[in-house]
Amino acid sequence: MRRRLLFVALLSLTPALLCAAASGDGVRLVRVWPEWRAAESFTRISEYFDGKENTGGQTVLRSQPKERAGYYFLVRTETKTAVAGARVELQVLLPGAASPKKFTFTTDLPAGGHVTLAGLTGADWPGAKTAPAAWHLAVLATDGTLLAEEKSFLWSAPAAATKK
Repeated sequence: MRRRLLFVALLSLTPALLCAAASGDGVRLVRVWPEWRAAESFTRISEYFDGKENTGGQTVLRSQPKERAGYYFLVRTETKTAVAGARVELQVLLPGAASPKKFTFTTDLPAGGHVTLAGLTGADWPGAKTAPAAWHLAVLATDGTLLAEEKSFLWSAPAAATKK
């Protein structure tokens, strides 16, 4: 009888164990929030005293590092273990463009929850009134392994849209 109970208990735990093994220590994208940000939105009071940008613990990546204004993708991640040298690949399709533009950023993702801002700044973005027609964001390991990805609805459906 005990063997049977042990077998039933192990059998009931198998799906949970399989799910845990499948997810491993990968990166999970909790949220990707795209929006235009003015340069002033990054200025905090401490910057007036020491002249250094205070990111509030967030990682801020910019396509043009000296330019703050731009179109940013706020990426909230969760990971059980830190990921050194992760690549954030961002592809955006601008309205009226025939093909997407690709931007790559390298960053370390700390264990736990973290916020990274990936910004298309300066000459890399047309202006405050422009929003991407579609976008795709991927987080890759140093060896190119896909860790996580998120995309806009229209990124998934361009083939369907062109069949009309």
